[in-house]
Amino acid sequence: MSRFKRLGERLATRDPAHQVAEVQIRCAILNTCNRLAMPDTVALT
Repeated sequence: MSRFKRLGERLATRDPAHQVAEVQIRCAILNTCNRLAMPDTVALT
């Protein structure tokens, strides 16, 4: 949640089409941060 807040709590644009694009970009950034923070799991056999 702190990563999302660092991007700003409000949307910067007023146009609904631009707001959709902004939310999609924020989601992509959060997904990338989450992917980078996840540990690599290796099965030991």
